[in-house]
Amino acid sequence: MTVTLYDYWRSSASYRVRIALNLAGLAYRAVPVDLLAGDQSAADHVARNPQGFVPVLDIDGLRLTQSLAILEYLDETRNLGLLPPDPAGRARVRALAQVIAADTHPVCNPSVMAEVVRLAAPSDPAELRQGWQRHFIRRGLAAVETLLDTPETGRHCHGDALTLADLCLVPQVYNARRWKVPLDDLPRVRRAAEAAEALAPVRDAAPERHRP
Repeated sequence: MTVTLYDYWRSSASYRVRIALNLAGLAYRAVPVDLLAGDQSAADHVARNPQGFVPVLDIDGLRLTQSLAILEYLDETRNLGLLPPDPAGRARVRALAQVIAADTHPVCNPSVMAEVVRLAAPSDPAELRQGWQRHFIRRGLAAVETLLDTPETGRHCHGDALTLADLCLVPQVYNARRWKVPLDDLPRVRRAAEAAEALAPVRDAAPERHRP
């Protein structure tokens, strides 16, 4: 069985899936889709995913899109334990994951940022990008910090095992560092991210290890 991941090295959504594939111990063929070069709009990639997004995962005779759907598929078919066994725990983990994957990451997507720059036509596009990213990444991670202030938080976002929430948090913290978002006053976020990053499957999925 050949597993193929169409991804971009700095894509947060792709980063999540790389972690899950590593946790599952699945070897895969990586096919880069250069978002900055516009590869996502090429006909062959749009045929894979009509949205023109990454990641796309070919596995088990299926073609899967949307990172959270892919993570849950891998969790259910490879027994990764990314969701707690109890309904309340699953709801909490999904909520933490979606603060990042549904409400923070999308507005920081390069295609959104490009449209903001186009509409605003600022004199300094780099300054606008920096301010936009810092505002929305900071807002999302500050919410996660508050949500982690419960007894359910352990070494990781929920207890002492990696969950869906951690697989979303790690790439977002990577982005925060990249855009120089202040994190000093978010100790729970930092602790959870650093605990995950210490694990080999997470470390091996880091963007710098997949840069073409």
